[in-house]
Amino acid sequence: MPNGAAERALHKVPEVTLLFWVIKVAATTLGETGGDAVTMSMNLGYLVGSVIFAAIFAAAVSAQIVAKRFHPFLYWGVIVATTTFGTTLADLLDRSLGIGYAGGASILLVLLVVSLAVWKWSLGSVSVNDPMSRKAEGFYWLTIMFSQTLGTALGDWMADNTGLGYEGGALVFAGALAIVAAAYYYTQVSHTLLFWIAFVLTRPLGATLGDLLDKPHSHGGLALSRYAASAAIAAFMISCIIFLPQRAALRRSGNLAQARRKQG
Repeated sequence: MPNGAAERALHKVPEVTLLFWVIKVAATTLGETGGDAVTMSMNLGYLVGSVIFAAIFAAAVSAQIVAKRFHPFLYWGVIVATTTFGTTLADLLDRSLGIGYAGGASILLVLLVVSLAVWKWSLGSVSVNDPMSRKAEGFYWLTIMFSQTLGTALGDWMADNTGLGYEGGALVFAGALAIVAAAYYYTQVSHTLLFWIAFVLTRPLGATLGDLLDKPHSHGGLALSRYAASAAIAAFMISCIIFLPQRAALRRSGNLAQARRKQG
């Protein structure tokens, strides 16, 4: 490997930049409008919608794990799959099963913490900048799926139970993300911890934005077509990926060699 590349090696996930978070919020918003389009506009219900999106999620994750390098459309396709599955699964827990927003959010928070704890115990780190064996990728996507589902429950709870509405809920989560960003730049708080907090918070931000777009006026929304809103958000994401190319995250080659030894 050339000297310049000897220090670091390519990753299969994108570099975490401002563009990463812009696309992430768009993906979570698309997950909300797209999930609602299938379960509500198509009248398939939360259970059928969850089964459909679970199958899509499983197929997309399998393709991502066997991929040899970073593919932007594949990576963000998996993220969208986790957001749509997270939307329908959270709604199934909160509404169809009668657990409620607080109960659903509590269960999902426990699952998220357990996923991170087992990942940390099993591999020694939950940093997305560390090498990704197939086992680590499995934990990565399972954790993301739990975080997306938790974020959906939090967004719905904030919009429906605090009196803030969709606009107010979006502002609260945007403010929380601003605090996380400030902590990233101006404190010594673990960047790994801040990454996962931000990952969770972008989901309810997207959920409230999606609800703001497609819910009826009587519920404080803009009453846009779920299909039109989903198409517009998808077009925005595709444009970002095409015209603002992302590069793969980089990691130290020593860590990569260590990961390969673990796999072998």
